[in-house]
Amino acid sequence: MIALLIRDLRLAVRAGGGFGLGLVFYLILVALVAFGVGPQTERLAGIAPGILWVGALLACLLSLDRIFALDREDGSLDLLATAPLPLEGVVAVKALAHWLTTGLPLVGAAPVLGVLLSLPAAGQGWLMLSLLLGTPALSVIGAFGAALTVGLKRGGLLLSLLVLPLYVPVLIFGAEVARRGAEGMVLQAPLLLLAGITCGTVALLPFAAAAVLRVNLR
Repeated sequence: MIALLIRDLRLAVRAGGGFGLGLVFYLILVALVAFGVGPQTERLAGIAPGILWVGALLACLLSLDRIFALDREDGSLDLLATAPLPLEGVVAVKALAHWLTTGLPLVGAAPVLGVLLSLPAAGQGWLMLSLLLGTPALSVIGAFGAALTVGLKRGGLLLSLLVLPLYVPVLIFGAEVARRGAEGMVLQAPLLLLAGITCGTVALLPFAAAAVLRVNLR
C-alpha cells in the first residue's frame, strides 16, 4: 500500500496535470472574484467563506478523472485488481494520494487567499480546520465517482454531474464552519456534521467504489 501511495504521488508530480493544477486554479479563481467584487472589504469578508469553499470544491473536481483513468489506460488497474491487495485499500490509497496532491495544498493556500478576500483573522484558523476536515471527503467522493465512470470515454462531464450533488453537504457545512468562526458564533453543530460526513464517506465509499470497479473491470 505504501509503495502504491508513493507511486501515485510520483506520477501526480511528473504528469504535470495533477499536482499543482488544482492549486493554480484555486489561486486564479479567488483572485478573479476579489478583482471582480472590487475593494469593498465588508462585502468580500461576507462572501469569503463561500468563495473559498466553492473554489476548493472546483479545484478538487479538476483532477478527479485522473484517479483511475490513467491506470485503466495502461493496464495497471487490471493488475491492481488481480493483485493480492484488497481493492478497497487500493481505492483508499488513491483517494489519499489525490488529497495529498490536491486537497492539502489548498488548505495551505487558504489563509493567504483569506487575507486577499478580507476574511477576519478570527476565521482563518476555522477556515483551515474546515478544509482539513472537508477536503478528504471531497477526494473520497471523487474516487467513487471516478470508479463509476472509469470505463467510459470522455466521462469527465458525467463524473462532474454525478459528484457535484454529493459535494453539496460538505460545501454547506464547511462554509458554515468558516463563516461562524469568522463571526465568532457557536459552530459545534456544523463542525460535528462536517466531521461526521467525512468519517462516513471514508468508512463506506471505498467499499462502494471497489464494488463498482469490479463490475467495470469484468
